Amino acid sequence: MIVREKNKRDAVEIVSIEEIVPSDHLLRKIEKAVDFTRLYEIVEDLYCPDNGRPSVDPVVLFKIVLIQHIYGIVSLRQTLRDVAMNMAYRWFLGYCLNDTVPHFATVSYNFRHRFSSETVQRIFAWILEEIAKAGYLSPEVVFVDATHVKASANLHKHFKQEIPKTARQYEAQLRKEVNADREAHGKKPFDDDPGSNGATRTVTTSKTDPESGLFHKGEHKKCFAYGAHTVCDKHNFILDVEVTPGNVHDSQVFDVVYDRVTEHFPEIEVVTADAGYKTPWICKKVLDDNRLISVPYKRPMTKRGNLPWHQYVYDEYYDQILCPQYQPLNYSTTTRDGYREFKSKPYLCVNCPSRSQCTLSRNCQKVVTQHVWREYVERAEDIRHSPTGKETYALRSQTIERVFADAKEKHAMRYTHYRGLNQVSNWIRLKYTAMNLKKLATWKATSFWALSKFLRKLPALCLNPAFNS
Repeated sequence: MIVREKNKRDAVEIVSIEEIVPSDHLLRKIEKAVDFTRLYEIVEDLYCPDNGRPSVDPVVLFKIVLIQHIYGIVSLRQTLRDVAMNMAYRWFLGYCLNDTVPHFATVSYNFRHRFSSETVQRIFAWILEEIAKAGYLSPEVVFVDATHVKASANLHKHFKQEIPKTARQYEAQLRKEVNADREAHGKKPFDDDPGSNGATRTVTTSKTDPESGLFHKGEHKKCFAYGAHTVCDKHNFILDVEVTPGNVHDSQVFDVVYDRVTEHFPEIEVVTADAGYKTPWICKKVLDDNRLISVPYKRPMTKRGNLPWHQYVYDEYYDQILCPQYQPLNYSTTTRDGYREFKSKPYLCVNCPSRSQCTLSRNCQKVVTQHVWREYVERAEDIRHSPTGKETYALRSQTIERVFADAKEKHAMRYTHYRGLNQVSNWIRLKYTAMNLKKLATWKATSFWALSKFLRKLPALCLNPAFNS
């Protein structure tokens, strides 16, 4: 109360931003981690050499978006306001205090129209390349999962739409094995072309953002969303991502993500996923590539109160199922979806004491199905009980789940203001690029700090007799 500070708002000072920004600031670490001039090579084909008005430096444009994603700033307008006021942001962009910050519309226009999905993908791959050069990537074990990002769409503005069912990529291979199995049992093979039956399904489409999908799972509130199908390694570096509408199941996108990531990282040995990926085709695809698949126990979709599924035992010699009352269920047919049906004899089930817990069908007939690729699911179940399966699946909460948690809580990926699959895909890929770059910069700075600390202590250690011995 005795000494009051003098108001110095109108004071004129000569300052240097280089001295104001702390030496351990995150943006300083990022600036040292990679050479941003590499961006000129990536975007060189997008600019005319001597035509039109002078453009904003592409490195500056990328760094502005990088600031937005690193610090989880939701709005691009707010990002430019923060850049104008924050000295660390100005230092990162190479601007002095009096330089005019680009208008947000300029940044938005470039990333919406000039920087295509291919350009964003090349930037994402460039950061991964830098991580690999530093020796931080560990793709021997990868983790696959999907998270949902709420779309910018009004839930109450929608309409019903009939769309054709998506043909499964493995349909031709499955149909071939189904026909072979039917012929082996004396059944007539299916002669129609896979995917040509014209089947459709009804979906709820948003009027605001038609490319999003209606998502509702468990206790989650129903909303229009996008799905980010992500792959990371055990160090939480994101290796790839595929964005789809929110109503696309995780297993339907697995082939695209898996083929792409294994092409870039052929050294992958174990693929770890949750129960949603435990399908016969996914298990077959991974195991046929001489890789292991680590998936958890998946509860059978049987009626509560009925006899457990494991009491129905398959007899390979007689090709039949034995029920808990030791009665045979003989082979009936193989469906188009690849399931063998085994049916009981109704006259044996009429007076069965366990019929109420076995089947409630009017004709007193029990039907048990098994997929033609069931042995691959059984092999995946064996891997689950192995030391490798237990160890890798236990890391999911520290890897892919941590990636999603950080992306949503720290980097504002819980919902998006962008509309359209292409724009949302670029937005998510840039966010993952920022997360990878942030971790790379932090690790490099930590390694450099530890090495410099060791070198400072080295002369004293050399004089220590215990160290020399």
